Amino acid sequence: MDAADPRFADVVQLGEKLAQHGWDAVTGGHQGMMEAICRGIRAGGGHVRGITLQRFPTPPDNHLSEEIRARDFFSRMQMLIEETDAYLVLPGGLGTLAEMAMSWDLQAIGVLEPRPLILYGDTWIPLLEPLKESLIWSVDDAFTTLRHCRTADEVLSELA
Repeated sequence: MDAADPRFADVVQLGEKLAQHGWDAVTGGHQGMMEAICRGIRAGGGHVRGITLQRFPTPPDNHLSEEIRARDFFSRMQMLIEETDAYLVLPGGLGTLAEMAMSWDLQAIGVLEPRPLILYGDTWIPLLEPLKESLIWSVDDAFTTLRHCRTADEVLSELA
């Protein structure tokens, strides 16, 4: 995904609005939606900590305030999950899906204290109903932790 995709511009605007309301970001620090949210947060005056992978070069124009180089995917995921006050799941791919699932599960089973878990846009919504119907759930209220937002104002309302 690049800057020509309308979702990219939308996420930049989302990040800017979040920063203007006092939110900073912890991201994976690479391209795509990670770059978009970083651009927005920085444009809005916020701070962005990027948890990047040692095995990949840091993108030259990543808009990070600071960078932490994780040695592997697992330590990176642990930092991304544990070092945050809320989860904002942007349109993404398998890595984003893995991070969302781990964050969701750890909250559902009580390993992590409750915090907002916001699915932004419509990317993830078609996946939820089949999951709800197909998976074996260890807790009855797993879906109550998820919030779906389509606009920056909706996200800010969930974060209030």
